[in-house]
Amino acid sequence: MRILALMGVAGLLAACAVGPDYSRPDVPTMHAFRMDEQKPDLPALANLPWWELYQDQELQKLIRVALDENKDLERVVATVDEFAANLFIARTDFIPQLTATGNFPSARSGGVRFSGFPSPFSYYLQGNLAWEFDVWGRIRRSNEAARGDLLAREENRRAIILQLVGGVAQAYFELRQFDLQLEIAERTLGAWDESVRISEARHRQGMVHGLDVAQFQAERESAAARIADLTRQIIQKENELSLLLGRPPDQIPRGQSLTDQVMPPVIPAGLPAELLQRRPDIIQAEHQLAAATARIGAAKADRFPKVSLTGIIGLANPSFTRLLRSEGFFGALGPSLTGPILNAHSLGFQQDAAEAQARQAAAQYRQTILTAFREVEDALAGVRMTREQAAAQDRQVIALKKALRLANLRYKGGLANYLDVLIAQRNLFDVELALATTRRLHLTSVVQLYKALGGGWSPDESGHAQPVAAASGASHR
Repeated sequence: MRILALMGVAGLLAACAVGPDYSRPDVPTMHAFRMDEQKPDLPALANLPWWELYQDQELQKLIRVALDENKDLERVVATVDEFAANLFIARTDFIPQLTATGNFPSARSGGVRFSGFPSPFSYYLQGNLAWEFDVWGRIRRSNEAARGDLLAREENRRAIILQLVGGVAQAYFELRQFDLQLEIAERTLGAWDESVRISEARHRQGMVHGLDVAQFQAERESAAARIADLTRQIIQKENELSLLLGRPPDQIPRGQSLTDQVMPPVIPAGLPAELLQRRPDIIQAEHQLAAATARIGAAKADRFPKVSLTGIIGLANPSFTRLLRSEGFFGALGPSLTGPILNAHSLGFQQDAAEAQARQAAAQYRQTILTAFREVEDALAGVRMTREQAAAQDRQVIALKKALRLANLRYKGGLANYLDVLIAQRNLFDVELALATTRRLHLTSVVQLYKALGGGWSPDESGHAQPVAAASGASHR
């Protein structure tokens, strides 16, 4: 009856736990993004599955391969499983712990003496019971911390998936940029070959100076050097993509050209407050803060006495053949109380350390939100400005092509010198390369905005679309 009464009192005390309960702290807020282009009837960009955002079929295949075979993602998945197991271990503290020991020596000497028995016993079986009453909430706080750690790791998995999808898309667009620039360089090299041929013919006729031929030859070699450099960049970018795919370096299949890539003409961004529920790094930081807050309670509970129910039950006898007889039975059951004495001071510092860690987590949470706002603003500015820049450079290319055509006609007719052709061809080459870079920047700005808004979906094994958050929950215990 005394044991039952003690258990009832412990149950009442267990209704509360020492330490602070978690509540979301005050966070920086914004009413709208500075560069937001959203219209009321447009969905948020982050709601789009990646296979609808990236419509290049080859790019979609590469992303699926990366999601299946990327080694960093495999490591993160294993980490989630590790923390799921840690949570299961923490939950076992709620239930009684029962262990068993036994002794079956080959000789009768050296037996173990139990209190209450006059002689040593060489053969015994013993069971030990330990059940801690969670009076101060130490076990509950530890479970809260373990659960927060697991949820943070799951969000880290989502962040890695989002980063991987965006990383593959960005590297692919950079590869297509180099492909386009190589095409431009090869076309320009052919134009310089034609200019060299014309200048050599005119030089043999005595119509132009040898300086014309030398200048055209120098420009031709400059284009040839650019081709070699672009070829190097293409190989290195293919190697980078192969690493993301979890494969040895190899050639990467191509799909649509850089100029044929389809992206949303207007970018609907959403609202700043949605980042708190969508971006995995923000959610991860909040779970880490919740776990750190729970550890304060666990550290504080360690400073109080632990109330436990302990027991021992077993059989002992000098003879193995008589081990199971009733006269060898012994047992005891009762409450126990243990508390810190000499280490009480150090436990206070452990609580101080836990509180300091919680303050660090709170600062990191706020900083993560500010970083998210900045990344969205940067990406929105990048999408809008690169679109306008690409449109202006496109018009510039049209004008320079017209200028080059006129310069070539005038040079062939003897109405202009080589400088007019050289300047027109060089300007066109530079602007065409710059336009390819700008088009890639516009595409990667959309990728960065997609990542900054916390978008990211992955197809499940059955081929149906499901959110990454749901997919990550498949490994829960």
